[in-house]
Amino acid sequence: MAKVIILNASPRAARSNSKKYAALFEKYSKGDCIYTEITKNNHDKIIAELQGCEDMVFIFPLYADSLPVGLVNFLKTLESNSLKSHPTVSVLVNCGFIEYSQNDVAVLQMALFCKQNDYPFGSVLKIGSGEAILDTPFSLLVKRQIKKFARSVKSRRYSVLRVTMPLSKKTYIKASVKFWIKKAAAYGTEENEMRTMLIEDGLADKELK
Repeated sequence: MAKVIILNASPRAARSNSKKYAALFEKYSKGDCIYTEITKNNHDKIIAELQGCEDMVFIFPLYADSLPVGLVNFLKTLESNSLKSHPTVSVLVNCGFIEYSQNDVAVLQMALFCKQNDYPFGSVLKIGSGEAILDTPFSLLVKRQIKKFARSVKSRRYSVLRVTMPLSKKTYIKASVKFWIKKAAAYGTEENEMRTMLIEDGLADKELK
C-alpha cells in the first residue's frame, strides 16, 4: 500500500485548524499515513521519512496571501536535498476569507516549486472560511470535500476541489465581527480598542507626550 506523508505547515501546528483537517484526511484516506508537523528543527527527519513515500500532502493556512514562512523554509531544505524518487505533492490550504479563490496564489506558488524541482503536482483543496467552518453546521460540506480529496490522493486520480460557507459576503463579515468582538471581550478588550489603527493606542499617546 502506498505511503502518504501528511505535513502540517501551520505556524501553530499543535493547536491549529490544519491539524483538524489533517486528522480528517487521515480518517478518510484509510491508508498508510504518516503525520508530521513542520518545525524549524525537524527538516532532516522529514526528508528521511520521505524516502519511499509516493504522496506528500501539505496542509497549511494562508498567510498574507502567501505561504507560511515555516513552509517556505522547509521547501528550501527540500530543494537542496536529492531524493531517489519524488513523491507527488498535494495541497490543502485554508483561509479566513469566505472566498476560496483567495488561496489561488499560494497554490500557484506550490505548483511552481513542483515544476522547478521535478515534483509531480497532485490534488488541491481550497477552503474558504477555513477558520470557522468546522464549528458551524456547514462542517458537513468541508468534510465531504476532504473525503473526496483523500480519495483522489489514494486513487491517484488527482483533482482540484473547493469549498466555503454558502453565505453572502455581508452575512459572513457581520458574523465574523460579532465573533471577534465576543472573543476580545473574554480577554478584557473592548470593541473601540479593536477598531483603532494603532496596536496599542494608549502607549503611543504616552510616547508622544
